[in-house]
Order: sequence, then structure tokens, then C-alpha cells
Amino acid sequence: MRTKYSRVLLKLSGESLMGQQGYGIDKERLNAYAEQIKEIVDAGVQVAVVIGGGNIFRGLSGAAKGFDRVMGDQMGMLATVINSLALCSALNAEGQPARVFTAINMFPIGEQYSKWKAIEALNAGAVAIIAGGTGNPFFTTDTGSALRAVEVEADVMLKGTRVDGIYTADPEKDPTATKFSEITYDEIYNRGLRVMDLTATALCKENNMPIVVFDMDTPGNLAKVIDGQPIGTLVY
Repeated sequence: MRTKYSRVLLKLSGESLMGQQGYGIDKERLNAYAEQIKEIVDAGVQVAVVIGGGNIFRGLSGAAKGFDRVMGDQMGMLATVINSLALCSALNAEGQPARVFTAINMFPIGEQYSKWKAIEALNAGAVAIIAGGTGNPFFTTDTGSALRAVEVEADVMLKGTRVDGIYTADPEKDPTATKFSEITYDEIYNRGLRVMDLTATALCKENNMPIVVFDMDTPGNLAKVIDGQPIGTLVY
């Protein structure tokens, strides 16, 4: 199977891991993600993954409830580590080797992240799951994803979400919203679209890292994106 991309950084939403239960980790959703990831690794694609932590704790919403922002963000980083361990376990159960790297030293829970160790894992056929965001407060996991995509020299950053691309407005709230097949980084900024935070968008723009936003919750979509099929929205 010929694929459009040879190395990708897949950003998964923590909220999506909740599935239908509204909190924590839905095992069916987790296993569905693991199956989709294994499918593209089997096709010869090297895959690095960054997962959010919103299904467990969000630093920003914690700060709104009175948590210290720095400590709240640190709690959010730990949430991403829990999700990363869960995905690693699910991948291993599928027979797909995976390694968890953490932005801050958490040995033996995960290996401390470095670009070289992550690329070594990718070249060996393992999925490199990179947890803990950037390791710093005030940065989202979107920014962490953009940073890691650039660092591991991915061809593209794939942002798996609950919606099938970028729209002129929130399609869950505005039935007249129309979808973009492709859009520039600048247009996202000028239109004020909340695709991901501005730091992440700027980092991708400065490093010419294309982004594909697509619906990860529909089984088979990840393989379609890798195959170059026009689903989702391309940001360039």
C-alpha cells in the first residue's frame, strides 16, 4: 500500500477518549484508536502520538475554579501521562509495540523524551507516545503536538477530533456553518477560528508543518487520511 505520508504526528483529544460515558477512559474508544493506529503502522507509516488530558483534568478550567494555574497545568500534564499509558497498553494488546516518553522525568513510568530516542523508536517500528505536553505550564497539548511534530520531523500533524474538519463556525452550534477543504494558517488567525491555540498555529506556520483536521471517531478515517483521500481540512 502506497501512503501519502511516511511519518506523522497524531494529536488525539482527551475528551474523545471519554466516549459515551462523559468522563475518564472509554475502553471501546481506546481500543478503536489502537486498531486504527496499528492499521497505518502495518501500512508502513511511522506514528508519533500526543494525547490531551481533558477527559481527566484541564489546567485552564482548574484555574477558573481556584487552582493555582501552574499547579493546574501540572495536573493536566499528569492526565496526559495517564491517557498515554492507557493507549500504550491498548496498542501492546493489539500486538503493536509502543513506548511512552514524558516531557519531564518520570522514570520508570515512561522514558524521558528526547527527539533522538523518539525517532529511534519510530525507526524500530514502535509507536512513540509523547506525554506531558511541553513540560511547561501555560502551553496546551496542541502546542506540545506542534512542537513534537517539528522535532521528530513528521511530514504532517494530524489532529483527530470529533468533527470532520474546520468550519466557518462551530457546526455543533451553527447549522449554517460550512466546511473548508483547505485553509491557510493566516486565514485561521484572521477569521478567529478556534482550531487550536495561536501558539500552536504559529509554530506550524513558521516551520511549514501542514495540519490535517479530521474526524478520528469514525473507524477507518485515519487510514483514509494517510491514503491521501480528501477528508477533513488541510491547513497549510
